[in-house]
Amino acid sequence: MPITIFYASFLALFYIYLSLRIIGIRKEVRASIGDGGSNELNRAIRVHANFSEYVPLTLLLLYFLETHNANAIVVHFLAALLLIARVVHAYGVSQTEENLKFRVFGMFSTICVIAVSSIYLMLLGAGIA
Repeated sequence: MPITIFYASFLALFYIYLSLRIIGIRKEVRASIGDGGSNELNRAIRVHANFSEYVPLTLLLLYFLETHNANAIVVHFLAALLLIARVVHAYGVSQTEENLKFRVFGMFSTICVIAVSSIYLMLLGAGIA
């Protein structure tokens, strides 16, 4: 199985979980639009949105690495780090009494995956890597 497809599948399932979590909280607080003043719902919405903002681009970069013969171990490492980062970030931001360590780890790791993937792709394109 291609590496990116493997991790994209897990990330897609996690995305569904985040979506269902919002639906459940919406039912609890009876807010069909917006957050209804609920801090918990607001956080769930932001976790979902943040995931949606970062994961597609990062998966695309990982796919490009994989299809341009990047080292498979590096692609696995970056993809696994992305998955872990997004789970840790979601956990951290979902807490009403947030421990910033989780959020920072999640965002820092996600940005590192994007940066390393981008630089590696440039090097591959230039024939250096």
